[in-house]
Amino acid sequence: MRILITGGAGYIGSVAVEMAAAAGHEPVVLDSLWRGHAGAVLPGVPVHRVDLRDAAAVTATMAAVRPDVVMHFAAVTLVGESVERPLDYFGTNVVGGHNLLAAMEAAGVGRLVFSSTAAVYGEPEVIPIREDAPTVPINPYGRSKLMVEQMLPWHAGAWGLSYCCFRYFNVAGATPTRGEDHSPETHLIPVALQTLLGQRDALRVFGTDYPTPDGTAVRDYVHVMDLVDAHLLALPHLDRPLGAFNLGTRDGFSVRNVVQAVEGVTDRTLPVVEVGRRAGDPPALVADSTRARIELGWDPSRSTLERMVGDAWEWHRRHPNGYRGT
Repeated sequence: MRILITGGAGYIGSVAVEMAAAAGHEPVVLDSLWRGHAGAVLPGVPVHRVDLRDAAAVTATMAAVRPDVVMHFAAVTLVGESVERPLDYFGTNVVGGHNLLAAMEAAGVGRLVFSSTAAVYGEPEVIPIREDAPTVPINPYGRSKLMVEQMLPWHAGAWGLSYCCFRYFNVAGATPTRGEDHSPETHLIPVALQTLLGQRDALRVFGTDYPTPDGTAVRDYVHVMDLVDAHLLALPHLDRPLGAFNLGTRDGFSVRNVVQAVEGVTDRTLPVVEVGRRAGDPPALVADSTRARIELGWDPSRSTLERMVGDAWEWHRRHPNGYRGT
């Protein structure tokens, strides 16, 4: 199956390219390389350097590639930045999503796997979070992803689009050759590992007075390879609109749990500085991913904290400067 992977030079997208190729598919990448890395793309995979906001270029690329399905990872994804720069978020995520859908309709490409986010839920009242929980995003990032989700049923009704949306919680881990290289880096595990590599002075823990077992915020984590597995498992089911699936493990790990795992895996002491809470950070965000497990047969078996930290540590040790120079 030929798969057009938007954002295929990014963290999750590049792992999707790697795993799709290993599964016998034919991946093709569309990426602006604004925050992606050409060196992250599996050698030999075609890369179309296109910004989703360029409607004509997206349409031309779709017509040239003629994929069987699109996996849409390309987006801007930083919550704080979205508040400061909402134009970038609605422009890339919403207008770009519209341009992609228009190009798919014009080329007769009727299957889409959409990368969404747990940020669509805002501050949920019930934990673990099910897919039917209210969607009340509290920042432009979550709102922009929800707006694209809300477009999809209308396209299904108008011209027969089949789709699914995967709402991610926290993604971690790496393959031996592909891992996280963001600028700026904001995710807890890579920030902790960068600290151990001497690239930061300390890990800042935001809030120790939450109503959680150890006072620090609790989040759901899933291994990036398990996450991509779900996307590949969805492909045989895209003969109809599937709606939304949560991807998480329901276990939930606190910030202190992550610190302990990092120290245990690396056998090093992690410098930690405790500071106040960040505005808008809820005490806990944990997914109920029962639907993905039952309907898709998804099994996030790699998503133990030790495996995710260990795989990320091995990648960061081998690539202390990320993809720079590759």
